[in-house]
Amino acid sequence: MMTLFEEIVTLTEPYLGPAAHRFVSRQIAFHFNKPPEELEPGDLPELADWASATLSLLTDDQKLVKEYSHEILMLAGSHE
Repeated sequence: MMTLFEEIVTLTEPYLGPAAHRFVSRQIAFHFNKPPEELEPGDLPELADWASATLSLLTDDQKLVKEYSHEILMLAGSHE
């Protein structure tokens, strides 16, 4: 069974490819001050906001950014 962190990385790979693991790890470490393995479902709405803000710096495609954020939030709903 995948950890929540691994699920987020898998969800991120279509957007960032091999950089997904590093991207998600850094988002969690910087914004939550905890190791990725300690990510909790309650963290996902805030993670969606931070990750979307960061992804917006990398692309002008706001549809893609909203889609990514939505996928993170859907994952949060599946872990309630």
